[in-house]
Amino acid sequence: QVQLVESGGGLVQAGGSLRLSCAASGRTFSTNAMGWFRQAPGNERRFVAAIRWSGSSTAYALSVKGRFTIARDNATNRVYLQMNGLKSEDTAVYYCASTSAHWDFAVQVGAYDYWGQGTQVTVSS
Repeated sequence: QVQLVESGGGLVQAGGSLRLSCAASGRTFSTNAMGWFRQAPGNERRFVAAIRWSGSSTAYALSVKGRFTIARDNATNRVYLQMNGLKSEDTAVYYCASTSAHWDFAVQVGAYDYWGQGTQVTVSS
């Protein structure tokens, strides 16, 4: 069992920045990657970014590449999502997730085993 808790969401103006954090606990031994997904009202949950738990590989959705940066701190079992240049279309509930699947599957929502409760990010114009 892995527990994930997101924090750092809130209201920010367009063009602003926000950093999300995800604290992982429990049995994280089998975790291969951590990811961030988001879900806006009326839409499906979509991939945002992922990072290998061990290693340096990262992946980003095209819509956020160049604006968002995912990072991890293995010592504290945390993963971060630094969001810069926020746009109104970034408004969503952001979820942290972990997967034991191969890195090749890290962009797929179905590959993830555990999910946090989500944190709301609202970008105002």
